[in-house]
Amino acid sequence: MSDASVSHVVHAETPDPRRWFALVVIGIAQLMVILDASIVNIALPHASLPKALGGLAIAQKNYQWAITAYTLTFGGFLLLGGRIGDYMGRKKSFLIGLLGFAAASLLGGLAQNQQWLFGARALQGLFGALLAPAALSLISVTFTDSKERARAFGVYGALSGVGGAIGLIAGGLLTQYFSWRWCLFVNTPMAIIAFSLAVPNVRESKVEGHPHYDVPGALTATAGMLSVVFGVSQASTNGWGSTGAWRYLVLGALLLAAFFVIESRIKEPLLPLRLITDRVRAGAFLAQLFVGLGLFGMFLFMTFYFQDVEQYSAVKTGMLFMPFSIGIILAAGMTSQLLPKIGPRPLATAGNLMAAFGMLYLSFIKVDSAYVTRVMPAMIVTSLGLGVAFVAIASTALFNVRPQDTGAASAVLTTSQQIGGSFGTAIANTIVVSSGTAFMVAALKAHPSISSHAKLLLVATSHVHGYDESFRFGSLMLFIAAVMFYGLVNIDKHHLGQHDEAATEDYPASR
Repeated sequence: MSDASVSHVVHAETPDPRRWFALVVIGIAQLMVILDASIVNIALPHASLPKALGGLAIAQKNYQWAITAYTLTFGGFLLLGGRIGDYMGRKKSFLIGLLGFAAASLLGGLAQNQQWLFGARALQGLFGALLAPAALSLISVTFTDSKERARAFGVYGALSGVGGAIGLIAGGLLTQYFSWRWCLFVNTPMAIIAFSLAVPNVRESKVEGHPHYDVPGALTATAGMLSVVFGVSQASTNGWGSTGAWRYLVLGALLLAAFFVIESRIKEPLLPLRLITDRVRAGAFLAQLFVGLGLFGMFLFMTFYFQDVEQYSAVKTGMLFMPFSIGIILAAGMTSQLLPKIGPRPLATAGNLMAAFGMLYLSFIKVDSAYVTRVMPAMIVTSLGLGVAFVAIASTALFNVRPQDTGAASAVLTTSQQIGGSFGTAIANTIVVSSGTAFMVAALKAHPSISSHAKLLLVATSHVHGYDESFRFGSLMLFIAAVMFYGLVNIDKHHLGQHDEAATEDYPASR
C-alpha cells in the first residue's frame, strides 16, 4: 500500500515531538474505558437499594443490566467504531468518544430509575466503542520506532490489565465515602481532562478517499455480536438450558456467519479477512479471547468471596486487589523493555503459563484461607503473568498492520477480550452455581441433621467450592491461550525490531 493512501502517518525519521504527551492522554482514556467495565460491580448493591435509602430500587433479576448494558454496546459496536475512526480520523473519533463518554457518565450518575441507568450505561458502551479502537490505533501510528512503540504498548498493556482491578478499588472507595453515583460521575472530569490535553498533543491520521463503511457488514456484525452477548447474558441468569438464551446464541451465530460471507465478497470490507487469516495476528486475537475467558470471572467471584464469605467492606474489598494492580504495572513495564530484545512469542507464552499457574493456586482457597499466604501469592503470580502477556499480545496484534487497517485490528483485539470476558463470566457463573449446589446437596444427604450454625458454614463452603471450580476453568483457559500463541505466532525479535515498512519483506512467509 502506498503512502498516498493515508493522509498522515508518523514515520521513524520524523517522529512526532509530542508523542509522549499524546500517550499520557491515550492512557487516561484507556484507563477510563477499561475500569468502567468493573467499577459498577461494587457499587451495584448500593444502587439497588430502595429510593428512600438513595438507591434506584433495582430488582435482583435486573442487576445484570447495569453491567451488560455496557458490554453489549461496547462489544457490539467495536468493529464499526474502528472503521469509522480509520475514515473519519482517529483523533476526531477519539475526541467525539471522549465527549460522548463524559456526557453518558454524567447522565448515568443523575439516573432517577433503573431504566435511565441502563440506558446511560448503553450510551457509555456506544461511545467507548468509538474511543477504544481509536486510542490503540493512535499508539500504532504515533510510535513507529520499535523500542518506543514497545514502551507505549507497555503503558497500554498495564492499563488494560490493571483497569479492572483499579475499577474495583475506586468503586469501593467512592461508594463507601461518597455515593454509588460517583462511580459514574468520576468519568466526566477524566474525559474532559483527556479531551483538553488531546486537542494540542494528539496528531490526526486517517485513510484518504471516499469512506466505505460496509453497511451490510456493519449491521450483521453488530447485530450478531449483540445477539451472542445477550444470549450469554440470558444463559448466565437463567441457565444454559434456557431456550431463550439458545435462540439468541443461534441467531447471533447465523448473523456472524453471514457477516464473514459478506466480508469475503465485498470490495471494501469492515473487517479485512487478511487480519484474521494472518496466522500471527490470529494467534494474538485467539490468545486475547482465551485470556478474557479465563480472567473476567476471577474479578467477579473474588469480589463475592471477599464481601459475602469474608464479610469485608467495599473499601477493604477493593484494596485487597491492590497487589494484583501493582503486579500488572511492574510486569508490563518490564516487558516493554524486554520485548524488542526477546520477542513476543516467549514472553506471551511464559506470561500466560504463569497466569494459569497463579489461577490454579487460587483455586484451592477455603472459607478460612489466610489472605497473605493463600490469596495474595496467587494474585501476584497471576498479575505478573498477565502483565507480560498483555503487552506482548497487544504489540503482536498490530505488528506490520497496514495503516488503513489499524482501526479494524485494534477493534478486533478489544472485541476478542470483551466477547471472551462475556462468555467466560457466564460459563464461570454456571460452574459456580452447578458445582456449589451439587456440593451442598451431597453434604446435606451425608449429614441431614446439622445445626443452623453448621448449615450457614456449609452454605459459605459450597460457594467457595464453586469459586474454586470456576478458577480451575480460568486456569485452563489461560493455559490454552499460551498454547495458541506459541503455536501460531512465529515472529521473533528480529522482525519486531524493525519498523513496519522495513519489516514487510522479512515478515514470515506463513501468512
